[in-house]
Amino acid sequence: MRFEQQVALVTGAASGIGRALVQRFVTEGAAVVAVDIVEAPLKALVTELELQGAKVTACVANVASDNDVEAMLTTATSTYGRLDILCNNAGIMDLMTPAADVPLDLWERVLAINLNGPFLACRRAIPLFLEQGSGSIVNTASEAGLRGGSAGTAYTVSKHGVVGLTKSIAFHYGERGIRCNAVCPGSVATAIGAGSGTPHEAGLSRVMPFIQGSAPSRIAAPEEIAAAIAFLASKDAGYLNGAILPVDGGWFAA
Repeated sequence: MRFEQQVALVTGAASGIGRALVQRFVTEGAAVVAVDIVEAPLKALVTELELQGAKVTACVANVASDNDVEAMLTTATSTYGRLDILCNNAGIMDLMTPAADVPLDLWERVLAINLNGPFLACRRAIPLFLEQGSGSIVNTASEAGLRGGSAGTAYTVSKHGVVGLTKSIAFHYGERGIRCNAVCPGSVATAIGAGSGTPHEAGLSRVMPFIQGSAPSRIAAPEEIAAAIAFLASKDAGYLNGAILPVDGGWFAA
């Protein structure tokens, strides 16, 4: 099994891509720290997997809080003695809101979760990886991190930032045993959102014709994105560092 005797930490683990990724890792032998801010479905997932014999630990945390991020990394090291893989997957959308209409609180919330969260986790994980001489980080960016017309302004900026963060870490730490790559999903059957709300009418009218005209006809299952993340995290991708991988059914090729 590819991840036997390895420890992985996955954020946004209670649903969607994160849930599928936790299931993938434990199936392939990893011990997993599953992190989410939503407690009930997270603990339900962990209970289900524990009954199947998996090594998995729940950690309720807000990835935008540095104290919570410190606690989730401590959970990994105190429970399993090490950390080998960090998957920054937690994220929210922005209701397709264009720049002039973005409320400051929406901007700050989207950037805090989508960009500050991965940065805080990487900042705390990298010293652990340096000490043990190896580590793999996979960030979940987005099709919106590759172009400007796939979402609202806050989400698009946050995912461009994740792409830059990924490349910078790969550049600065690649020679010291740390790999950092990112996936850029297109349309995926998940419940990602920024809470209840109606998409911005003007933003939606601008974005949707582009998406409908270029996106593939089939929406991806979360398991398909999880498979790509698991590949990047594994030794099978040992010579990939700083890679930004579209997993979008050919959307970016259009």
